Amino acid sequence: MNFKSFFAELKRRNVYKVAVAYIVVGWALAQGIAQVFPVFDVPNWAIRLIVLLIIIGFPVAIVLSWAFEITPAGIKRTEDVDVKQPHTIGGAWIYIAIVGALLSIGLFFLGRYTAGNATPRYDASPARTEAATATPQKSIAVLPLLNESGDPGDEYFSDGLSEELIAALGQIKDLKVIGRSSSFRFKDRKEAPKMIGEKLGVSTLLDGTVRKQGDRVRIVAALVNATDGIQLWTRTFDRDLKDIFAVQEEIARAVAESLRITLLGSKEKSVPMATNSVEAHNAYLQGHFYSVRRNAEDYRKAIEYFDQAIQFDPDYALAYAERSEVWTVIGDLTGQRSTAFPKARSDAEKAVSIAPSLAEAHAALGWVRAFAEWKFAEGLSELQRAKELSPTNPTTNDLLARVIVYTGRMEEAERQARQAVDLDPLSAAAQFTLGRVLFYAGKLDEADAAGRKMAELQPSASSSHRWQVLVAVQRGDGETALREAQLEPDDTIRSFELALAQYIRGDHKAADAALADLIANSRDSLAYQIAQVYAVRHEVDKAFEWLQIAFDNHDGGMPSLLVDPLLRGLRDDARYKNLVVKVGLPATS
Repeated sequence: MNFKSFFAELKRRNVYKVAVAYIVVGWALAQGIAQVFPVFDVPNWAIRLIVLLIIIGFPVAIVLSWAFEITPAGIKRTEDVDVKQPHTIGGAWIYIAIVGALLSIGLFFLGRYTAGNATPRYDASPARTEAATATPQKSIAVLPLLNESGDPGDEYFSDGLSEELIAALGQIKDLKVIGRSSSFRFKDRKEAPKMIGEKLGVSTLLDGTVRKQGDRVRIVAALVNATDGIQLWTRTFDRDLKDIFAVQEEIARAVAESLRITLLGSKEKSVPMATNSVEAHNAYLQGHFYSVRRNAEDYRKAIEYFDQAIQFDPDYALAYAERSEVWTVIGDLTGQRSTAFPKARSDAEKAVSIAPSLAEAHAALGWVRAFAEWKFAEGLSELQRAKELSPTNPTTNDLLARVIVYTGRMEEAERQARQAVDLDPLSAAAQFTLGRVLFYAGKLDEADAAGRKMAELQPSASSSHRWQVLVAVQRGDGETALREAQLEPDDTIRSFELALAQYIRGDHKAADAALADLIANSRDSLAYQIAQVYAVRHEVDKAFEWLQIAFDNHDGGMPSLLVDPLLRGLRDDARYKNLVVKVGLPATS
């Protein structure tokens, strides 16, 4: 082959010109697509497909430029063209390349400008919370203070002190404070400060130890820069246990001062002391220790310790508020709502009457009003008041998301749920609520991701595979639904999930067996879930029969009636609309 004549032929056939023009115009087109299509919410896969087609088109254009010529008489095969005749492509390709290059450069700088000035929005992925794009400077996570007393039985005291500090710092204006669920995941200190800071999205960490001996306690606290692990300050507090409350406030003040944030001073109310009784405080800490372990046996133990705290100090508002929350959980978990819910209401009202400025008291009352009494407007009002008092309290934000979604305000509920996750990024409860909101909103991919994140964070928790199963049911994917249901750690919830999964798979015998087991063992506590199964099976009368039972039992699932996609087939029925009104939810059209 004569390479010289070959390259001369490439030039004669305008292959070079076509290649340059194609590359420049193709690049400009790709830039334009990348900048314009997202504005119209065109999915990423469509953008990638178009760019791939542009790339594939390059060799096709080269082959066509070799085989054909553009002449004044039209397009002809190259072999049929007189080489002495002028070609219409002439110098036009130069202008095409220049215009394409200018367009490409303009779109590039436009993209850089809009990216730098775009309004941030929530990422669809729950994993976003682990690696925030920009860590707030005024942000802190209180790592669990290490118990150095030599007695494992004193661990409740060091854990409780850590939680008190989280609550105290949460009162400081403009300071982002990470919630307990996330902070306590780093109790073993196996990861470097930088890694912890990145996972929690904070700039500083409060670390320390507690040594409790007799009636004396020594607390060593250190503020650590999460970026490089350097201690910003360290301080030791030696106090009598009767002064423990002053110690907590003193540490909170020192941390706030080191962060140069206005602490509760001249214009702010100081952080109120919870109690002046050391005995009551110790009993409360033990009650809280058991309440966060989230199982029926430990909930009962928590109630016993909260009882003791209130006996030592009948005006201990925080103990009343947390006992109220535990009573609502016990009532719904066991089906004993008629006895547990009135106790929850009484405790919450008592907490608010004792401490009107305590965020936890208003949050407890708001949850009782909405979840136990179905007074949603009153519940939201109390929860909003709790958020005003303590904007960064993750529990308050989580409860707000749950109640807002019941009323059908999906966008607002999602914003609130994502804020709760941002404040407590490694909280299984916050991820579960986010999954609930996204499932009700029909965002199945994101709901599935939140459910999987929840299962990863707390694999032994009840309902840790609920959203994965329900998403698969909505998609008609019986095999995935069955696989996820079989991983469910809670026996009763597993029967509910299996009844749905087996039906979607088409194994009606197995579905009937799972449903029979669910009815036999959980008719008092899971009547609403039984109604969901019948709704999916298109057994409408049976579904309404069990919804009526759930209504009569004041079942905790009933507030989801308005937004539950599994009940979509019932919504045109007058019985459904009647139930929605009776529950106190906004009436359907």
